Amino acid sequence: MAGFFVSFEGIDKCGKSTQAALLTNHLKAIGYDVLLTREPGATVLGRELRHLLLTWNSPESVSPKAEMLMFAADRAQHVASLIRPALQAGKCVITDRFIDSTFAYQGYGRGLDTGQLKTIQNIATDGLVPHMTVWVDIEVKTSRSRMGLSENDRIESESDEMFEKVRSGYAELHSAYPERIIRVDGEKTIQDVFQDILKAVMPRIS
Repeated sequence: MAGFFVSFEGIDKCGKSTQAALLTNHLKAIGYDVLLTREPGATVLGRELRHLLLTWNSPESVSPKAEMLMFAADRAQHVASLIRPALQAGKCVITDRFIDSTFAYQGYGRGLDTGQLKTIQNIATDGLVPHMTVWVDIEVKTSRSRMGLSENDRIESESDEMFEKVRSGYAELHSAYPERIIRVDGEKTIQDVFQDILKAVMPRIS
């Protein structure tokens, strides 16, 4: 596969979406062909699943396994229809969330078995793993302050305890895969975070 695949990860409001867009614009400006995408919701099917996952409003709650399987369905469609074709065409693919979100949120956060998650993710992606993952790390209190008084989606409305588990999950993933997952301090200014990302990504991508 000729392209280069970068994923951005972190707890909600860490700034990963902003940084993914900045990196996309930078790479395009210096001549790279780039696809910027996201999970969930990058495909037609994914947009329907995103609506169910993030805005579900019913007395019947979504079970952790059902949530995980919907994310996996979104990912399977995402890989098949967008990511693999772009990589095979030699493009740089930058995605806002990928497999590590499932391990952090549904594994460490929800307590689902990580061995089962690995099997299901391999099925959904056919074993596709990013060449590089940028974990934008912030404290939970920073995440909460950035949410402010705006209306939060179903997952953003989870408890601080849940988000602490998710953040710890990212830390464990970083320790397990230090060659793939790089940590940047998301507490810095947007431009300082971006410079840290460029220093880490550009030697690898070129």
